[in-house]
Amino acid sequence: MIEVNLDRDASVPLHLQVAAEIRRAIAEGEAKPGDRLPPAVDFATVLGVNKNTVIRALHILRDEGILDFTRGRGVRVVGTAERSAVLARVGELLSYAGKFGYQPEDVAAMIRPQQ
Repeated sequence: MIEVNLDRDASVPLHLQVAAEIRRAIAEGEAKPGDRLPPAVDFATVLGVNKNTVIRALHILRDEGILDFTRGRGVRVVGTAERSAVLARVGELLSYAGKFGYQPEDVAAMIRPQQ
């Protein structure tokens, strides 16, 4: 089972914390491409959160290309540690920028080369 630490007092929603912790675990090699994650219900029980919280986190990671959902095979890690590490840093940047009122599209515009 992936080690996940949640801060229930943080302003960051729990599903985003769960997604960030799974990204971290992949980046640090706790979970590797091909590994299966536990069912959302089991993961939620261990974390002490609602299963929908875990499902939302898993969907975020699926949309990022880090996880794959296959009927009958469960949720598998398909992203690399490098991709996960970069996405974790992007998440940190977006969180930091958000504290100053910037939206993700504002940050993207700052990163794009000026044309």
